Amino acid sequence: MALPVRALGAVAPMVTILGDSITAGFGLPQAASLPIQLHLSLERLHVPNRVRGAGVSGDTTADGAARVDFSIRSDTQVVVVALGGNDLLQGVDPKVTRANLERILARLKERHMGVVLAGLHAPRELGASYARDFDDVFPALAKAHDVTLYPDLLAGVARKPSLNQADAIHPNAQGVLVIAKKLAPVVAKELAKRP
Repeated sequence: MALPVRALGAVAPMVTILGDSITAGFGLPQAASLPIQLHLSLERLHVPNRVRGAGVSGDTTADGAARVDFSIRSDTQVVVVALGGNDLLQGVDPKVTRANLERILARLKERHMGVVLAGLHAPRELGASYARDFDDVFPALAKAHDVTLYPDLLAGVARKPSLNQADAIHPNAQGVLVIAKKLAPVVAKELAKRP
């Protein structure tokens, strides 16, 4: 199958991942980080792309909301919002997490950027009620703001020792490969919607 030829000098569309240590590549060489691996996974799907990491280790949704304009440059077509893990670790009220993510999504929509909202699943050890309320934040926001939901950033990786670093929180290089491979088709579909 022949691939469409881009106009001479055309620049591949930019995807930016707004996130925390998982996006920043905590504990990994840069080549193994999620932004690089997502770029490569999109290339394997024959999707022209550039991927920029905007991950800061330790960032909560509040931190992401505070820096969304600074971190997401105007050349971005699609933003993967991958925040919430540190809210979980700090026991932030899911209502607060939702309000922060709401601010991020509203701002990105004002800037006419496509969005993939990456959810997370709270461990049941945090309490069934808290976990349920936290888990519900992501699909509810995706529906309210009409953005693409990627239900669980750590699908297929969480709680698998072979795919995580020794802290059992951050994915290792193999875990990042799993995340990138699963996330890439969702990002590709979002890129295809952009003018």
